[in-house]
Amino acid sequence: MAVRGFDQTARHGVDNALLQAVHLDTVLLGSIAVLVVLGLVVLYSAGGADSTLMLRQGVRLGVGVLVLLVLAQISADSLRQWSPWCYALGLTLLVWVMLAGVIGKGAQRWLDLGVLRFQPSEMMKLAVPMMVAWYFSEKHLPPTPRQLLTAVVMVMLPAGLVAEQPDLGTALLVACAGLFVIFLAGISWRVILALVAFAVACTPVLWHFMHDYQRQRVLTLLDPESDPLGTGYHIIQSKIAIGSGGLYGKGWLNGTQSQLDFLPERSTDFIFAVFGEEFGFLGGVALLILYVAIVMRGLYIAARAQDTYSRLLAGSLSLSFFVYFFVNIGMVSGVLPVVGVPLPLVSYGGTSVVTLMAAFGILMSIHSHRRLLTR
Repeated sequence: MAVRGFDQTARHGVDNALLQAVHLDTVLLGSIAVLVVLGLVVLYSAGGADSTLMLRQGVRLGVGVLVLLVLAQISADSLRQWSPWCYALGLTLLVWVMLAGVIGKGAQRWLDLGVLRFQPSEMMKLAVPMMVAWYFSEKHLPPTPRQLLTAVVMVMLPAGLVAEQPDLGTALLVACAGLFVIFLAGISWRVILALVAFAVACTPVLWHFMHDYQRQRVLTLLDPESDPLGTGYHIIQSKIAIGSGGLYGKGWLNGTQSQLDFLPERSTDFIFAVFGEEFGFLGGVALLILYVAIVMRGLYIAARAQDTYSRLLAGSLSLSFFVYFFVNIGMVSGVLPVVGVPLPLVSYGGTSVVTLMAAFGILMSIHSHRRLLTR
């Protein structure tokens, strides 16, 4: 018994040493693995028990894991040096999309390179916080008003280009990623309240420049029953699916709204409704706990970071991940407008999966490349 226990302890120690050697964080990696497996299980059900979507998602996850492993080996110092170049490349690609991007579903968001088709806006979810963190890394914090203005311009320029595609959901995520860096840099609550008041005052102007379908989404949020077979159909069916799951759910592959094709976009934006119907309230709570655990681990990594750049970037990436699942679950539940934000690592997707894995790779790099302090 004692020998067996010793062997298990030694094996566990070797496994941890191996993960540390390849710059991976055990807790974060384990949480991501659980979420990925859960996502594939739900995706199989959302796809009508057809393994095609699950296999395609598995390939994309494989690419994402490869990106995670590569970025985890790059030190935070190297990431900081490359930040301005990544930001400049992202802006160039966004301008390229605006001039010669591929149009699909009424939006001009993609670049087609022949062998590869991708959304450059996904890249800006990482490039923007990296750039703002780089800008503040050599500054004395809290930032001055002039520095704040410069940082806001850095954020709003790419966010505006993404919103013009139009892709309001991704534009909001890009803006949030950059604004989180500004918030963590140490601005006062008076400035925050003033900015909130300014944003509220600009609401009529924003409404004027919104596209008709974007205005309709807001109106549908306020009264989805006004057009139950048109613009309100998605949210009504989603709420029916979540509500019918009850406390324990109907069981895997037993959801009626999804399996009988009442629920639209069930493998992408509205996959949480499938999850809620099949696993119920308790399953939804468990999924939220898993998401929060990942966010808390990211914030823990940010708190232990040893330089300004790493601390700001890790904190922004962690809080941005919170926004991803908060916005998706909010819109599926009918408390936020539908903005086309997928449920991270659960919804079917390509570029977004790779972007998320890249963000986790950066977090692991920041945590594993810390310099050990000696007396």
